Amino acid sequence: MNTLEIKGDWNITKGKLKQKWAKLTDDDLQFAEGKLEEVYGRIQKRTGESREAVEKAVKEASSSRS
Repeated sequence: MNTLEIKGDWNITKGKLKQKWAKLTDDDLQFAEGKLEEVYGRIQKRTGESREAVEKAVKEASSSRS
């Protein structure tokens, strides 16, 4: 998943991730250009999920924008 795919509608993606993992905060999901790896790391740390699970959740949340 590349940065442009995620960046497009990040607010929608962010909302879906917060629905999935209620313990995430806006600070955890602060998206900055070139910082996708950092966002994944913050989500992993907060949720205890594996890297693969986090990537899959972000991909699903950003691809199911509606």
